[in-house]
Amino acid sequence: MFNLKALQKNKTVRYGVPMLLLVVGGSFGLQQFTQIRYDAQKIRRKLDPSLEAKVNMEKQSVVLEQEYEKMKETNLDEWRNVRGPRPWEESRQYQEQIRRNITAEN
Repeated sequence: MFNLKALQKNKTVRYGVPMLLLVVGGSFGLQQFTQIRYDAQKIRRKLDPSLEAKVNMEKQSVVLEQEYEKMKETNLDEWRNVRGPRPWEESRQYQEQIRRNITAEN
């Protein structure tokens, strides 16, 4: 039916099929390599079991209601918003000036 020489001369078969195989096969190959990378990162990220237990205990111990109780105890009436020094200002001098102003007001 088909002549083998005619297929070899066809540009689609000669160039298109290998290109398609490279693109599709390359995506599957890259998938395997990237999976190895992510598996290695996951292994490196694992914590020591004793340290992981401490971290999990700290996460469990913080409860929203406890944080709310802490915030209720703070006195927000005496709170004052103080800006930090600008890049061109001397930070030590500015901090001292702010401290003097705060103590002078009290």
